[in-house]
Amino acid sequence: MHGTAPDAERDAVLAALRPVVDGIAATFGPVCEVVLHDYRRPERSVVAVAGSVTGRTVGGAMSEIGMRVPARGDEARDELNHVTRTHDGTLLKSSTMVLRDSTGAVFGALCVNLDVTAVGRAQALLGALAGAAGASADPPATTFGDDIDQVVDAIVDAHPLRRDRSWTALDRAQRLAFFRDLDGRGVFAVRRSVEQVAARLGISRASAYHYLAQARAEPGPAADSP
Repeated sequence: MHGTAPDAERDAVLAALRPVVDGIAATFGPVCEVVLHDYRRPERSVVAVAGSVTGRTVGGAMSEIGMRVPARGDEARDELNHVTRTHDGTLLKSSTMVLRDSTGAVFGALCVNLDVTAVGRAQALLGALAGAAGASADPPATTFGDDIDQVVDAIVDAHPLRRDRSWTALDRAQRLAFFRDLDGRGVFAVRRSVEQVAARLGISRASAYHYLAQARAEPGPAADSP
């Protein structure tokens, strides 16, 4: 981990990017949303937003995609042209560009979300007309919300191990894989998230901390992500 740069430097970077947020959104029009995040306050990381593709507002929380960036720390890399969809079926092409200070430490991100639902429909129609239509992979659903608790709950509820069977039906390896996967996705970087996950699973807080500690201590594969 790099040394900590003064907050004034990071504040200056965010201030310089605010007009960029408006400029990008204005260039691409109503199908575009641009969100500026400050990861120093993950529960209310959105400091600027233009456009309304996912309904984000200033003071809102990170999305599922955004949570992965601070989880990876200074090793985080840009995620460009990531295709996903919202739970209401809107197809998105998203890019997340990490922000670093002069020490190289990651402290925020600039995110661009494009609503490409109409493009996808047109592509399917043209494929059908050309006789080349075929089954395409369904992009994963992603939760975008201003409440970090809702985002954490959605990640837990949508996980394959959680969705397909009860917690009591999982063996020890599966439980560790579950916690390892949530940890890798940045869930436990959020304040009070261990307690929240415990409540969602119906287990004690002590049990949740135990599984998290064991998952971090024992290397192994994470569970398949949704």
